[in-house]
Amino acid sequence: MPVSTTVTGMVLSAMPVGDYDKRLVILTTEMGKISAFAKGARRPNSAYMACSQPFAFGEFTLYAGKSYNVMSTEITNYFGELREDFEGLCYGFYFCEFVDYMTKENNDEKEILKLLYQTLRALAKKTISPLLIKAIFEFKIMALNGEAPQVFGCVKCQKSMTDATPQEDASCTSRYYFSSECGGILCENCRAYDRSAVSINTSTLYTMQFILSKEIEKLYTFKVTDEILNELNRCIRPYLDRYIDHEFKSMEMLKSL
Repeated sequence: MPVSTTVTGMVLSAMPVGDYDKRLVILTTEMGKISAFAKGARRPNSAYMACSQPFAFGEFTLYAGKSYNVMSTEITNYFGELREDFEGLCYGFYFCEFVDYMTKENNDEKEILKLLYQTLRALAKKTISPLLIKAIFEFKIMALNGEAPQVFGCVKCQKSMTDATPQEDASCTSRYYFSSECGGILCENCRAYDRSAVSINTSTLYTMQFILSKEIEKLYTFKVTDEILNELNRCIRPYLDRYIDHEFKSMEMLKSL
């Protein structure tokens, strides 16, 4: 008799297998990332049809033979709003693909699962810009993976930068420099280490500090000006290119929006 186990998690991707089955990649609180087969999930009226889609979150009861197989599910959130909105769907696929790439089996991935869940919630609510959600997600997942940029002090001289909450007022004239090559913030005196560093204002620096230091539940609670949003994205894109050697297929969909 196969041993069954129940895990809490979210489906990151679903791939057709054979004539009627699906192979699911699920990020779980108990076992990190796992693969499981949903037998007959592609049959009409299958009980597994809805729960074997990306974004499905809840409890999955599995039995382990040579591989994990889904016995039953209790889904608490399907994020159906994203399936009815092409833009939201594209961003959702990107977040799931990013998480799939960053996580591993038998690792403690609870915080990344929490980040993904809260990110999709924010995306479904539509109270803040998807571009801001994306920037917050990218900065935070790099921090959870131990690869956060240094934003609380100059990476060269170690001069401290004051922590603060996000600012919508971008009128402050103080400037700092974000260097992907150096791994974080350069002060005015150390700018010579990387002349290609992105110039940012104090409000953008404070926003980065907020994202990297605050608990996940507070991440999607603020808005920023277009200038700050532009600076955040000008910083995180080259940073990801430098520290993640991977091309995300879903990024092509985002570029088409």
